[in-house]
Amino acid sequence: MSRTASVTSGPYAPPVPARTLTAVSADGARLHVEVHGPENAPPVVLSHGWTCSTAFWAAQIRELAAGHRVIAYDQRGHGRSPASPACTTQALADDLEAVLAATLAPGEKALVVGHSMGGMTVMAAAGRPRFRDHAAAVLLCSTGSSRLVAEARVVPLRAGRARTWLTGRVLGSRAPLGPVTPLAMRVLKYATMGAGSAPDRVEACARIVHACPRAVRHAWSAVLAGLDLDHGVRQLHLPTAVVQGTDDRLTPPVHARALAAALPHCVGVTELPGVGHMTPIEAPELVTGRIRELVGTYVTGAAPEHGSVAVEFPAEIPAQKAAETPGPKTAETPGPKTAETPPRIPPQTSTQTPTQTKESA
Repeated sequence: MSRTASVTSGPYAPPVPARTLTAVSADGARLHVEVHGPENAPPVVLSHGWTCSTAFWAAQIRELAAGHRVIAYDQRGHGRSPASPACTTQALADDLEAVLAATLAPGEKALVVGHSMGGMTVMAAAGRPRFRDHAAAVLLCSTGSSRLVAEARVVPLRAGRARTWLTGRVLGSRAPLGPVTPLAMRVLKYATMGAGSAPDRVEACARIVHACPRAVRHAWSAVLAGLDLDHGVRQLHLPTAVVQGTDDRLTPPVHARALAAALPHCVGVTELPGVGHMTPIEAPELVTGRIRELVGTYVTGAAPEHGSVAVEFPAEIPAQKAAETPGPKTAETPGPKTAETPPRIPPQTSTQTPTQTKESA
């Protein structure tokens, strides 16, 4: 399978960039970078998660590129960026700094958006001078700073040592994912997406995740299993918004509420009812709308184009109250939740095991 395999038509097909370039990180790692939209437009930098690529942001790029300069890059080992033996959060921070330096003018400010491991990249870079020089504000989507394996709910057991042990084995598996089959998509949907996710969105996620090399997936799973970036959250003094799906099994809402409590300048938590871990693909209009608002408020200084389409919970509201506040139904919000049980997986089929559960953290 091609490293860049993805859908080829529709809103989730990756747009053609205005230009591409290679950013070189501190250790010499080379990073594939894409720039979309006018060069003089307000910049937005997109950092994707584990096992994903720039293709993950197709819907956001397509909608934003008319009036924004959208910069997306492949994390090392993902997409078109070659693998590197250095798999650490410090390397992720180095890479983000390299992308900012290669694409932004001195002193130029951007909104930095991170999904899952991309959000962890932002946390790792929070104290870096170059990051602070270029970031005007941050949007964290479906992410957490620590205890990822202990809090994950991809294994349907009560929280405890047994669930943590099994989750670690599933997420750290070396098994290949194989082709994108109906069963593979069902497994990935159960683990990473809400029950109401549309088939085209499930397929888009599956094609992106399955294109990630097995060795890269395994190497970064070990980093995520031992993640502790709580200190990075406390250093993130920029205006920071959080977007979270209520049905996220990989980074459940407990992480978003912990972030809101720890961030020095949290400007709100948007909880999306019925949405899972893949928020930019599952609820593209909602995530794109939040990006537009943050750019208008913190990058260009203009008033937001429209109000938030999901419930906004200011940082000062206690997390438990936010959790109890019902959100409105929107065009992108799935209907009433239906119970979804883990797919029954035939034995002796490595491409159809629960190894596909945490493919995007």
